[in-house]
Amino acid sequence: MTMIRVASVLLASCALITIASHSASGEIYRPWCAQYTSRGGSTNCGFTSYQQCMATVRGIGGYCVQNPWYLQYGQGGRGTGGYQWR
Repeated sequence: MTMIRVASVLLASCALITIASHSASGEIYRPWCAQYTSRGGSTNCGFTSYQQCMATVRGIGGYCVQNPWYLQYGQGGRGTGGYQWR
């Protein structure tokens, strides 16, 4: 009788965990990237506005460019991945 209760609780717990879990939403693309010139050429594409990006690179060396991944996949758009099959 006790094994049946334990098995039932375990089964119910597994079912709740499965229902409560959700899939990963994946990469979030931001529209602006900072290209740092003073940090070995590193890139940070985590900016939501040009002004935010410029405020970050100002004084440390760098410039801001539009994120090509955001242009392709941002705002939930589906890109072609740059490939066009014929």
